[in-house]
Amino acid sequence: MPHDLPKAYEPAAIEDHWAEYWVREKIFDVPTPSQAEKDRVPHPSGSSADELRQAPGTSKPQRPFTILLPPPNVTGQLHMGHMFEQAEIDILIRWRRMCGDRALWVPGTDHAGIATQMMVEKQVVLEGATRQQLGREAFVERVWKWKQHYGGAILDQMKRLGASVDWSREYFTMDDHLSVAVREAFVRLYEQGLIYRGAYIVNWCPRCQTALSDLEVIHEEQTGKIYEFSYPVAGEPGTFLNIATTRPETMLGDVAVAVHPDDERYKHLHGKFLLLPLSGTAPSAARSIPVIPDPWVSPEFGTGAVKVTPAHDPDDFALGKRHDLPSIKVLDESAHMNANAGAYAGLDRYEARARIVADLDALGLVVSIKDHTNAIGKCDRCKTVVEPLLSTQWFLAVNKTPAAGGQSLAANAIAAVEQGHIRITPDQYRKTYDEWMKNIYDWCISRQLWWGHRIPAWHCATCRQMTIARVDPTACEHCNSTALTQETDVLDTWFSSGLLPCTVFGWPPPEGESTPDLDSFYPTQLLITGFDILFFWVARMIMLGCHFMLDVPTPDGSPRTLADAVPFREVYIHALIRDANREKMSKTKGNVIDPIGIVKQYGTDAVRFTLAAMASPGTDIAFNVARTEGYRAFANKIWNAARFIFMNVERAKEADITVNLLSLAPHSSSEPKAGAPFIAHSAMSGLDQPIESRWIQSRLNQTTGEINRSLSEYRFDEAANLIYQFFWGEFCDWYLEIVKLRLDFADTADKAQTTAALTTLLTVFEASLRLLSPFMPFLTEEIWHALYDNNPPAKSIALTRYPLPGPDLINPEADREMLLLQDLISAVRAARKDLAVEEKAMVPTLIHTSASNRGLFESNADIIHKLARVSSIEFPDTLPEGSAKRSSPGFDVSVIYERTIDVAAESERLTKDLLRYEKEQLNAQRQLTNEAFLAKAPAPVVEGIRRRASELVTLLEKTQQGLDRLNT
Repeated sequence: MPHDLPKAYEPAAIEDHWAEYWVREKIFDVPTPSQAEKDRVPHPSGSSADELRQAPGTSKPQRPFTILLPPPNVTGQLHMGHMFEQAEIDILIRWRRMCGDRALWVPGTDHAGIATQMMVEKQVVLEGATRQQLGREAFVERVWKWKQHYGGAILDQMKRLGASVDWSREYFTMDDHLSVAVREAFVRLYEQGLIYRGAYIVNWCPRCQTALSDLEVIHEEQTGKIYEFSYPVAGEPGTFLNIATTRPETMLGDVAVAVHPDDERYKHLHGKFLLLPLSGTAPSAARSIPVIPDPWVSPEFGTGAVKVTPAHDPDDFALGKRHDLPSIKVLDESAHMNANAGAYAGLDRYEARARIVADLDALGLVVSIKDHTNAIGKCDRCKTVVEPLLSTQWFLAVNKTPAAGGQSLAANAIAAVEQGHIRITPDQYRKTYDEWMKNIYDWCISRQLWWGHRIPAWHCATCRQMTIARVDPTACEHCNSTALTQETDVLDTWFSSGLLPCTVFGWPPPEGESTPDLDSFYPTQLLITGFDILFFWVARMIMLGCHFMLDVPTPDGSPRTLADAVPFREVYIHALIRDANREKMSKTKGNVIDPIGIVKQYGTDAVRFTLAAMASPGTDIAFNVARTEGYRAFANKIWNAARFIFMNVERAKEADITVNLLSLAPHSSSEPKAGAPFIAHSAMSGLDQPIESRWIQSRLNQTTGEINRSLSEYRFDEAANLIYQFFWGEFCDWYLEIVKLRLDFADTADKAQTTAALTTLLTVFEASLRLLSPFMPFLTEEIWHALYDNNPPAKSIALTRYPLPGPDLINPEADREMLLLQDLISAVRAARKDLAVEEKAMVPTLIHTSASNRGLFESNADIIHKLARVSSIEFPDTLPEGSAKRSSPGFDVSVIYERTIDVAAESERLTKDLLRYEKEQLNAQRQLTNEAFLAKAPAPVVEGIRRRASELVTLLEKTQQGLDRLNT
């Protein structure tokens, strides 16, 4: 039959099909809007993060909502962190698209300079060669071939997992147009006096052979040694000054020993010299180094006397600058001792350390060697211990005012957040960002690699000056010599990725102009990322975006303010994925979860829903496969509900009853009305509808409002649990069971009621699919197309409208009545269980209740009969003594069953109920007498506790009465 679905839900059977369909049909491509479209929807200039986070339906139609994918490394493979981040982004972008926004998700990959070069170097070494043997040009060509063959695997995985990105806008950070933009940015910053070249201490990785930023260094505590040595005082035989160090191999680069000016122990040595041991061919030929006073020295650390090695320690480098001391390098770029180390030249740093300590010991200059725990810096990529090394590098001055005036990069980035132009959520990360930005150092932007954006600087062999150019020069701009050699360094990968929010949309534009894409999509609205790149990437995008975009006019030609120069309006920092024991996943521990393996086992939708349901802001996720099993069962429940509904649609057709969903359900519209409730009304209205119809529509509309609110606040967990509880707990467990009573297609006398019931069923189900779509895109796409006989009103459910609440369909009275019916049915079921009534047996039931409740129960007796398996219902003034009774604040109910009541068991049950009610009452009283709680708790919460406290009084009284009757 047309609506038929396979009996079993098999994710693998549908996911590849729809993933390929979405890409082939360009479902999520977003063309640049025409000028007429932009005129109808003015750019949200100056909009604050608060305004842009308003509830859907209150904004103007087709408002831009743009998200940039944090570009994964071109070397990357999908891991659970990627899938979690991308699931959150995809849920939000799908939701916003269905809310009528011009939702654009831009994908791309980063060239990942160090990681990619390492990957290709390993291949070259396996072939018996080195990159140096290949030469720079051949090696870079090799990397490009590797990238074309292996790179971008993670984007292919994203396509398979249904990420709703605009693949027509896919970028790679070394694409030609982006490379031109990177060079333009470098040249402009240089011309503004913000980029300079100089010798400074950097973090040097001997394995990767490049400088690293502080952010690329991880620190691990480990137990080493602290060594105390004696340095002889020059001219005073037998007099020594003791110093302490953890790195003896650097002592040959010492140029002074520093002490605190007020340290009484060493005042007599101020201005004197020491003989640096091992620095000469004999002790008498040792190099002399001064004793200098400096307040930076801590008298409490070690001996209070600090060796000063400016070429191998950042603090020593700063101290050396203050005292105009020379810098002597004793280690080379491979962490071996160089010629300045004399007899130790050529030794590995650790081998040299052992030799130096042994030689000092032979001279009687070793005072002590003790265990010492300190944090060792390691390269984040290859885990080699980094070496602080004096090196000539390129730097970006982030705290310096540009030559032409204006604020520094750091000042603009701080102001953008302080003034509310960018919101960072959760708020704790805003404080972290603020502290880091206010203590930021100049950024070392050069890397000693061959793969990356080569720095556009040329050194002249004739005049020894540099030419910085946008286009490769043919002659020196200073002396016109053609003896030019380009700088060998490349730019830090984060320099190019920091420009992405503007370069992917066409920056730099023509002078004094903008570009259509910049006009339409910049600033982006949201960035979702992890805390680990808050400073790597987020802070740098803010600095560079604010700096460069201030020079680009707004779409109406007016000067751009800081509010519109920001790269995004809001940053949402998501949690981290851990294993079920809340431990960090690592290959060493063997607790890494492969997302592709989990997807193959349970389906993409179940994994996405698991991640969403566990994504509570600020709390790391302990990923548990058992939860995924549960949500795989949820997907199966949706599938079976669809099969039941489709079966009844076909039965209706046989009875000459049809429902035209196209005339009822709302669909895609280029000009949707703001605030329109996108849930169709039933064919019946008001009180003519049966209770289940009024109730399910009321609950759907309430749930819809709550889900939209939760998504606007990034409460993915709340939103997922709301739709889960509605669909499984209310729609399937209650509504579908009740509506079966109305779908009697053989009863031709009440055809209108049957048609109305089917209409409500289909419209609620169709709206539920749209509610679910951002969370479970594959399942809902498959069922939605089947619902419309594969002739749907839009190419994808993702292009229809997300349900918004219709206030006129929220029915508190229907909610109250249905809750009372549910309580009664649940009580009867519990009483049947107490009496061990056979499942299929129908039993008489007695209900003692108020007149109004009796009317409700009588008018819905068919529901009670079916769902509680009741043969008859009577309403006596009192219930007979000794009957198995269940009580609630609204009724007492007793099931009549010819079976002797187990007095002991019934007494035990009532006693447990009594204790439970007493405990609950005590807790309620404690809360209601707690002034601090009452002051902070929302009014609905307090009112709910008060209402429950009142109900508990009745329940306690009835339970005690039941116990008393059993005991008489």
